Amino acid sequence: MQKKPNPRIHFIHVGSMGNKGTQALFKTDVLTLNSLFKKKVTISASTTDLAGVRKLNLPLDAIIPPMIDVPYEKADQLARRYGVKRESMSYKILMLSTIIYMCLQISLSLLSIIAVKLGLRAPYRRNAIERLSRCDLIISHSDESFKETASMLPLNPYWAATWWTMLTARTFEILVSKSLNRPVILFPNSVGPFRTKVGQFLSRLALNSFDHLLIRDEISWGILNELAITSSRTLTYDTAILFHSRYDAVLHGLTKPIVAVAPGVYSHSLSKKEVERYIIAHSEALDVAAEKHGFSILFLPHYVSGFRFDDLWICEQIMSRMENHEHVKLHCAQTVEEYKSLFDQVDMIISSKMHPAVLGSSGFVPILCIVYDHKQTSFFERLKMAECTIEIRRVTYERLLGKIDEVWANRGRLEASLRAQIPVWQKHVKETIARTLASFLEVDELKTLGE
Repeated sequence: MQKKPNPRIHFIHVGSMGNKGTQALFKTDVLTLNSLFKKKVTISASTTDLAGVRKLNLPLDAIIPPMIDVPYEKADQLARRYGVKRESMSYKILMLSTIIYMCLQISLSLLSIIAVKLGLRAPYRRNAIERLSRCDLIISHSDESFKETASMLPLNPYWAATWWTMLTARTFEILVSKSLNRPVILFPNSVGPFRTKVGQFLSRLALNSFDHLLIRDEISWGILNELAITSSRTLTYDTAILFHSRYDAVLHGLTKPIVAVAPGVYSHSLSKKEVERYIIAHSEALDVAAEKHGFSILFLPHYVSGFRFDDLWICEQIMSRMENHEHVKLHCAQTVEEYKSLFDQVDMIISSKMHPAVLGSSGFVPILCIVYDHKQTSFFERLKMAECTIEIRRVTYERLLGKIDEVWANRGRLEASLRAQIPVWQKHVKETIARTLASFLEVDELKTLGE
């Protein structure tokens, strides 16, 4: 394929912007491309969250629906619109309806592809097919698109249906792109685990169709080896470490030292008893730590969906069980820039999600991470900070308080280590992206990066 100046690049697999990590990743992906091509690039994206992506105010030429919708994302959108709870029978009916609709979308999409190959007008999702067929490169953006559950959580029927349908939608978009003879690359991602034959089949089909894979952790690299994936690939780091904020958030009513807490669990992944133990462990440990070390506690929910068990709900549950409310505050950041700015100002972070930890690390803030997946364990192992983690299903008051004390006692060493390592990671991921793009396109910034 001939390299072209002023290329047209299209992002696929862009998910919900209710997740601050997804916002950070997608903003970083787009702005990194803009920088590397010195703004001489046309970027577009397909997403199920059209309104959410528009609110990011990114330099995008077009924001369009994907070829097929991800059923659980569509079901969530409809449930919010009609006030349906996830635990209800109505939600299950919505989920089943969106799966049936996805099958219809696949059939219509195939008809459109056949029509385009015959030189006819596509009868379905014409904008999506035209955008894919005319772009110079297609990028699966830096989010989790290829897995079947979290590595430390059980795979139950709810999550099996969720991930199988998501893998089907993701795989179909890649196969459509390749049928149109477009190069497709994966921006830095974690992959797996895959616990069923269905997940393994779909992942092999998708991942072997990429022209190049950028992988952000060594465990995912091993999973690719186990699956015998033949696509070329490079090991790098999470792109969100490049994200920075010019937002100057103000912390009202809290005195130093401040501990930011970003708790969360996956709905339907833990038993009621395990969720209750998680909540009580946090409330009791934070109460004691606040009194012992003079902490102010700032709750910063990462994923706010409006449903029970989202991060806001978990924050509220922990706060309601705490005895010390004088120096405790809950704040829902409106943008990822505000979110990042708040993390940059605190003295320690306790997070049960991946990207509060990533955003905190680039601000050189010591972190205690409650881990549920290999993407988190690998991130901390590569930082040589594995001792700063606890498995989510082993969280107790004693373990959590002990780890809080340990991280706080070693905060100076941890901060110094982050200051030494993170700039190296940032340089590596930007150079890796540039060199990967240069295999397909003319990248202006390569000379600046030393090529």
